[in-house]
Amino acid sequence: MLIREHLITWDHAVIHSVNRINRRFVGRIFAIISRLGDGSFWFAVMIAIPLCYGTAAIPLSVLMVICGIIATIIYKIIKQSTHRIRPCHDKPNLILTVAPLDRFSFPSGHTLHAVCFTWITCAAIPSWSWFLVPFCILVGLSRMVLGLHYFSDVFVGACIGCVIGILGTFAGNSLGINF
Repeated sequence: MLIREHLITWDHAVIHSVNRINRRFVGRIFAIISRLGDGSFWFAVMIAIPLCYGTAAIPLSVLMVICGIIATIIYKIIKQSTHRIRPCHDKPNLILTVAPLDRFSFPSGHTLHAVCFTWITCAAIPSWSWFLVPFCILVGLSRMVLGLHYFSDVFVGACIGCVIGILGTFAGNSLGINF
């Protein structure tokens, strides 16, 4: 029980430290990144892949959609069973730039999807790593900067997204989705 208390204390300290940079220009930038991470950026990636690589790349976009649906189902099941209150609701002194989508924070769905989609895309198209990996990291960081998620929410979301991305890539390779 003592280790759990230390982890919670550490999690709270991290969110307070990271949230301090949520001021004016920086807060707006992270709000934009977070908004893009809602899905519009990833839908654009799914559309851009076949536009750049032709019809042979459509199965990769379809794989991303399927993994995104699986990720959403897993994320919602975990979120509804844990009911962890968001830091912005639990810690009223945090700077809040954007309204949360709901009351619960565990795990970070934005981070989960960002890691999953980044993994799948970069496994198939490594040359896209230069912009997808930094964007993925910024999405996870934005959730803490904006006071919407604790570090542990982001970390666990990233781990789940990584597992789904790896399994999706493996399934895609088994089905011949690579170019």
